[in-house]
Amino acid sequence: MSADEGAMAHAGEATALNDTQLEPNTAPAAPDTVITPTDINPVLTTDTSLSENDLWQRIRNGFAMRELDSPLIARHEQWYANRPDYMARMTERSQRYLHFIVEEVEKRGMPTEIALLPMIESAFNPSAYSVGRASGIWQFIPSTGKNFGMQQNWWYDGRRDIVSATNGALDYLQKLHDMFGDWELALAAYNWGEGAVQRAQARNRKHGKPVDYASLKMPNETRGYVPKLLAVKHIISDPASFGLTLQPIPNQPYFAAVTTARHIDVKLAAQLADITLDEFSALNPAHNRPVILQENDDVLLLPVDKVETFRANLERYSEPLVSWQAYKSKKGERLDKLAPHFGLSVEKLKSINGLSPRTKLSNGQALLVPLNGEDASNEFEAFNTHLAPSDQPRGRILTHTVRKGETLASIARRYHVSLAKLQDWNSDILQLKPGQVLTIVQAGKPRRLDRTGRNHVKLASAVKNKKQVTRKTQHRVHVAFNTP
Repeated sequence: MSADEGAMAHAGEATALNDTQLEPNTAPAAPDTVITPTDINPVLTTDTSLSENDLWQRIRNGFAMRELDSPLIARHEQWYANRPDYMARMTERSQRYLHFIVEEVEKRGMPTEIALLPMIESAFNPSAYSVGRASGIWQFIPSTGKNFGMQQNWWYDGRRDIVSATNGALDYLQKLHDMFGDWELALAAYNWGEGAVQRAQARNRKHGKPVDYASLKMPNETRGYVPKLLAVKHIISDPASFGLTLQPIPNQPYFAAVTTARHIDVKLAAQLADITLDEFSALNPAHNRPVILQENDDVLLLPVDKVETFRANLERYSEPLVSWQAYKSKKGERLDKLAPHFGLSVEKLKSINGLSPRTKLSNGQALLVPLNGEDASNEFEAFNTHLAPSDQPRGRILTHTVRKGETLASIARRYHVSLAKLQDWNSDILQLKPGQVLTIVQAGKPRRLDRTGRNHVKLASAVKNKKQVTRKTQHRVHVAFNTP
């Protein structure tokens, strides 16, 4: 792949607009979708001493990154400390994945700070999706995901698979560490692109300057990337000093992998495991559709204590395991003629398959339809929100500087876009104020990635000076396109 192709984009946690102002420019955004088990209290109130059996202590014991002299660290520490509810949601989501990630980090001899990186990339939201088309807790773009063996198709997106994405991210980080020789530069390359870091080093060498992380000229996002990780590290090291108390996480596996060897509905799989649909989706976020195709040794992840329940219930289950099927449509086939054949309205067929309301003819793609003409249930919608190609934000990327007296509604009307979409595109802005720069996606030809194929498309909303937007310094803004 090209030098910059492995760069990542990340999306933080998005909430409804309220009177809380995010830290400008360098503040982490928040993911739209908060997926937590029903029995977890989303408040950091547990006053329990962390023991040897707690995963947080294991993570602390493996901290090995050197400290960085940067005022940005204190700024990020304060941002997180001022948002205990955000920290609670993020750490509660992490409890499903952290033990596995720590195990993999330790196998590679990496510092355990690396296990905290998804807090920076996605706030451990497995459905996080950025405007740069990065997806999953590690925020892989499509091309880099493929380079690291992550299958992506209509049914499945391996970039969101917890196991394959974690292994791919750690493999890539190890490659970057081998390339640059220290973790600061490796992380900068993970965020900015290895080619961008190499060019920055070359410019410094040309002028006789040092080529370490602190000496390189880089975008603000990358400049704050390592300080943000170190800020999280400091909070994990001593949460009490920041007025926080972390809920202990058991130092034991949360999930185990199982397979059915047969296709199975997502809803049914959750029922057989005796877990909620949200819990199943959080552990298996790579599945785009409501039916799981078990192919090429694909597995399901289930809570450790539910594996035997699932196997026993599956063995006793005598009904069909699927209620959905894929129909290979013919090119030019009329959707209004096809939909009634499967007991669907044409509108429902389009909605299920992420097709534009204006689409009238099939282009020969596979369409998801009910099996045996059964009625399409509402539960489907929960599994059609991850990745339908026609649903991705496409069009010209515009910016708008907020003026006094303007509201989101008035700006949406001005650009002929819906208020909901405007909020989605700018989910890192919690309070509208004059001078803020909003991102707007209008119908038309989409902005292209640069020639290297790297994902850090620098939207004009990421900077206030449009002259900074160049092909060599493109980077991302924190915008997640997740369905609440």
